[in-house]
Amino acid sequence: MVGGLADNTKKKNKKKKRGGSNRKMTAEQTSAFKSVSEWVYLDRPNSSTSSSWVVDDFGVQKSLGRGMEKMVFELHSHSKHSDGFLSPSKLVERAHGRGVKVLALTDHDTMSGITEAVETARRFGIKIIPGVEISTIFSPRNPKMEEPVHILAYYSSCGPMRYEELEKLLANIREGRYLRAKDMVLKLNKLKLPLKWEHVTKIAGKGVAPGRLHVARAMVEAGYVENLKQAFARYLYDGGPAYSTGSEPLAEEAVRLICETGGLAVLAHPWALKNPIPIIRQLKDAGLHGMEVYRSDGRLAAFSDLADTYDLLKLGGSDYHGRGGNGESELGSVNLPVLVLHEFLKVARPIWCGAIKDILESYAKEPSDSNLGRIARFSRMGSFKESSPLSCGKDLIDCCLSSWLTTEEWQSAEFEAIRLKLSHASIGLTGVQVPIETK
Repeated sequence: MVGGLADNTKKKNKKKKRGGSNRKMTAEQTSAFKSVSEWVYLDRPNSSTSSSWVVDDFGVQKSLGRGMEKMVFELHSHSKHSDGFLSPSKLVERAHGRGVKVLALTDHDTMSGITEAVETARRFGIKIIPGVEISTIFSPRNPKMEEPVHILAYYSSCGPMRYEELEKLLANIREGRYLRAKDMVLKLNKLKLPLKWEHVTKIAGKGVAPGRLHVARAMVEAGYVENLKQAFARYLYDGGPAYSTGSEPLAEEAVRLICETGGLAVLAHPWALKNPIPIIRQLKDAGLHGMEVYRSDGRLAAFSDLADTYDLLKLGGSDYHGRGGNGESELGSVNLPVLVLHEFLKVARPIWCGAIKDILESYAKEPSDSNLGRIARFSRMGSFKESSPLSCGKDLIDCCLSSWLTTEEWQSAEFEAIRLKLSHASIGLTGVQVPIETK
C-alpha cells in the first residue's frame, strides 16, 4: 500500500537532474555542512570548507571549482564476506573512485570484513563506519503477516560493546543460513533442478554463510535460469517455491541488542515489506533510530512521511553488491542532503562516544590483551608498530581514535580520567604489559 504512493519527489528529481538550479547554502545548511565535514576530516583539519559550495533544490551539496571534495556517505554496502562480489579492499577502492568519503560496510550477519576495509581505507582517506545488516523476522500474532525484516546496525570505530553477545546472535543466524541454503537446494532438486550443494558453497567462499544470492548464482552458472532476476522471480522470492527461512531472531530483539551494544538501528529497504506500518511502529517502540528513505532514484515520499510520523532518521544507501548490470545502484549514488547527514551524526555520535568510553573504561580497569583487542578490534596491531613503537596504552588509543573523537570529546573529564589511568599501561610486542599496582 505504502510502496504504491512513492514517489512524486522521484519524478521531480529526474527533471531537476537535467538542469536543476543551484542555490547558496542557507545558514542552517552551512552550519550542518561544517559540522559534518569536521567529523569526516577529524584527522585532517582544514581539508574542506563550505565557502565554495552550493546545494541543489533538494539540499544535496554540489561542488564549484576544482579541489573541493563533496561529502558522499555510502551507508549500505556488501562485500564477499556475505553476498557481495568484491573483497572489502576492492569495495573500498571502488568507493574511493566514486568519491565516497564515509563508507559503512554492512555485510549480512557478519562483521568479519571490517578490519580489511579499515586497513585499505587508511590509504584512501576514507572513514569506515563498522556496520552489519542483521537478518530478522517480524512475527505478529497473525502468522500470515510474518515476514523477513533486515536491520542495519552502525557502530563506532571500536565496534559494539559486549561484542561477544552480538557475535553470538550473528553466529546463530549464520548457522541458520547454512541450513536454510541446504533446504533451498533440496527444494530446487524436488522441482527437477539438480543443483549441487558443493556448487553453492564454492560460490559463497570459505567461511561465508550462503545466502539466496549464492544459490541464485549457482542456478545461473548451472544453466537453470538465465539471470539472477529470473532465479528470484521464479523460485527464491519470499514465499516462493524454493524459499526457506533460517533461524532469524525477532526484529524487535535485534533492535534492542543493537541499542544495548552502542549501535544505531536502521530499518533497511522498507519498500520491500508487505506490511511496513505495523513493523515500523513496533520497531520504533523497541528503539529503532531510523529507516531507509533515500535511494539512487530519489526520495520515497511515502516512507519519508512515515519516518516523520514515527520521528525516525531518514537515511539511505545503494545496497551495493557489485553484481553489475543496469539493475544495481552504484556506490555513492544515493544523494543524502547535508541536513540529513547532520541529523544522522547528531544522533549517532553521542551513542558512539558512549560506547567508546565504555570500551576504554573496561581496558583502564583491566589493561589485558582481551580488553585491548576490544579497542583495536577492527585494526591490525602491526600497523601501529610499523613506524614507531607505542610506549603506553594511551598512545595506542590516541592513534586508534584520533579520527573518530573530537578534541572537545577527548577533553571531557571522563575521558581525561581514562587517559590518566592508561598512561601507566605499556604495550610490548606481544600485547599489553599490565603495570604493578603501587600506592
